[in-house]
Amino acid sequence: MLGIRHRRTATAGLCMAAIAALLTSCLGKMDTAQTGGSDTSANSTESAAHKPNIIYVLTDDLSSNLMQYMPQVKEMEKSGTSFPNLFTTDSLCCPSRSSIFTGQHPHNTGVFTNNGDDGGYGAFMKNDNEGKCFAPALQHVGYRTGFMGKYLNGYRPKDKHVPPGWDEWDVAGDGYRNYDYELNENGHVKSYGDDPQDYLTDVLAKKATSFVDSSAKADKPFMLTVATFAPHAPAIPAPRHADSFPTLKAPRTSAYDKISQSAPEWQRVLKPLTAKDERQIDRKFRQRVRSVQAVDEMIGRLKSRLKEQGLADNTYLVFGSDNGFHMGEHRLRPGKQTPYDTDIRVPMVVTGPGVPAGERVSELAENIDLNPTFLELAGVKPSSTVDGRSLSGLLHGRRTDDWRDAVLIEHHHAKSKKNDPDAGPDDAGNPPSYEAIRTADALYVEYANGEQEYYDTRSDPHQLKNLEASLPAEKRASLHKTLTALKNCKGTKSCQAAARVQK
Repeated sequence: MLGIRHRRTATAGLCMAAIAALLTSCLGKMDTAQTGGSDTSANSTESAAHKPNIIYVLTDDLSSNLMQYMPQVKEMEKSGTSFPNLFTTDSLCCPSRSSIFTGQHPHNTGVFTNNGDDGGYGAFMKNDNEGKCFAPALQHVGYRTGFMGKYLNGYRPKDKHVPPGWDEWDVAGDGYRNYDYELNENGHVKSYGDDPQDYLTDVLAKKATSFVDSSAKADKPFMLTVATFAPHAPAIPAPRHADSFPTLKAPRTSAYDKISQSAPEWQRVLKPLTAKDERQIDRKFRQRVRSVQAVDEMIGRLKSRLKEQGLADNTYLVFGSDNGFHMGEHRLRPGKQTPYDTDIRVPMVVTGPGVPAGERVSELAENIDLNPTFLELAGVKPSSTVDGRSLSGLLHGRRTDDWRDAVLIEHHHAKSKKNDPDAGPDDAGNPPSYEAIRTADALYVEYANGEQEYYDTRSDPHQLKNLEASLPAEKRASLHKTLTALKNCKGTKSCQAAARVQK
């Protein structure tokens, strides 16, 4: 892919809208056009003035226990709708982001790890995933699109590659320290140093507000994704936040420093946390809280700029994360990649036109739902190749009787830790390959080595009592059948059918 970005003027967009309206009036129908893996519907050619804007703030490794320290996000919860039961297809960066971009499970994106043949930017490109992203389809119907921050592990700004579908591209490679990084700025590489003004989250905030301004000036609807590296380790905060929360400690849930009863072998070998481990966990938790302060301030700046430009009432603001993060639960040192809720449950809050205030959607959602959601909010019919399902109806208070019963999590044990920023020691959470399903009241896991786990999440929300050995044969067969159907599903109809519990 050559990364050529097609720009359309507002005049051309209005002309196309007028032609579409005339054809619709005369013929009574319009042919569906295929682009960027999505089907454009008749209303996708409506005047740009009526299309909503979308801003997606995607954080890295942010778990729900950090949200209480983010006042702008807390305000979003009050004025918008939350999805407390949204899960990730894999609690690891590249598989999760690939699912977000394409709306597909890892077994359909081909991205299971952060590097090697089945992971990272290389696997994403090898499996032709860029064309499946939501950006080309949105750009095709007149949206101005922007992506800023973190893309995928293995992406190098110096290659100057700009994927198709993006009008504004300001993307880093290794930006985890938030200093001394490079950005590919629309095909031109710019180096940033270690001065306070080079702090990456702040640079992204400045570019994001500028993008809002330029989109307003162009009188075009826009979709902006701002992907921060915070709070991923080393979670370096902005200088102004370096000394905040001096006495804060990590939460001690009932799973802290405990392993599950009848736990799998990879967990049983873990040693109890030492005093040194606990001090390190508390220090890292403070750093994580400090690092998200700049993210929260960025959200505040975006909200203010939208209001100044008169766009606030017509803009969806979406806040989320690629995966969760554990810190001491199940005796695990800080990390992710497990099938437990600490890692697979992902926060998401949305505000915008028609979104009820203070609502919490209980239905099971997954990150594969974001692609079709963004498209449907923009008036574009999602492609039949996506595995996810639009959350637009749920987001606007509409319920459906045929929603899914289960979500799929699939994880591959990485063959190599080389050049993987998420690689850690085994006691940080490094299970063997597995597939799992999360239902409204249970977690069921099948490991590649034959071990299994089953937790009743209503009576045991922290997954501390593995009931797999006492499962009735009929229940076990139903769970296995549902998991098998999900890990083999492909496309909208197939995956929607597989997501209903198989009898």
